[in-house]
Amino acid sequence: MRFADKRIWVLGGGSGIGLAVAQAAAREGGAVTIVARRPERLDAALAVLPDGADGHVADLADEAQTAALFARAEPFDHLVFTAGDALQVGAVGETDLAAARAAYDVRVWGALAAAKHAAPHIRPGGSVTLTTGVAGRRPMKGWAVAAGVCGAIESLARGLALELAPLRVNAVAPGLVRTPLWDPMPAQEREAVFAHVGAGLPVGRVGEADDLAKAYLYLMEGGYSTGQTVVVDGGGVLV
Repeated sequence: MRFADKRIWVLGGGSGIGLAVAQAAAREGGAVTIVARRPERLDAALAVLPDGADGHVADLADEAQTAALFARAEPFDHLVFTAGDALQVGAVGETDLAAARAAYDVRVWGALAAAKHAAPHIRPGGSVTLTTGVAGRRPMKGWAVAAGVCGAIESLARGLALELAPLRVNAVAPGLVRTPLWDPMPAQEREAVFAHVGAGLPVGRVGEADDLAKAYLYLMEGGYSTGQTVVVDGGGVLV
């Protein structure tokens, strides 16, 4: 029970990787608080988390809502930020700059606001773990905006690791992971993408949310890691 007597806040914990992190931390004895943008997502997540878990609804693109969340928070130990919509892709010549700016609202500015307002409430020995993506390290054609978002988060984690020290700040960079972000795609097409991409990876499959959760738990527990980005992509950056 590695997280007995620890309180973990997971922003973006209503589904996908965030929910998997909350479940994994709870299995290890942690008390979890999750934050989701939509009430129905929050209710569904709390239904599968153990007794003692709680949650809040908030739009993390709105700093005022983030500030209000933590203004009433009791001291806790770890903050995990997994919130964000699907990364924007498309040719630069066809990019809507307003949409490109909006791509930063939750993933970058939301993460910064969360660190800003949560840090005073995190107990000594605690941590902040952000979420980036491998697009920042190996972008593909059409991924300029997504690569910019991911690169910004990695740099933000390094800067915050110095700014908030001795509080530890790290990030996790997922590759292709089977999460609800892919649900808008027709099921047959989605599974074809997963099969095609997975076949080209050294591990032979795409990731699952539980695969990623292990990395977050490692960074929460690892007291000698800060300013780092852990890539969990099945070897995708190698091929």
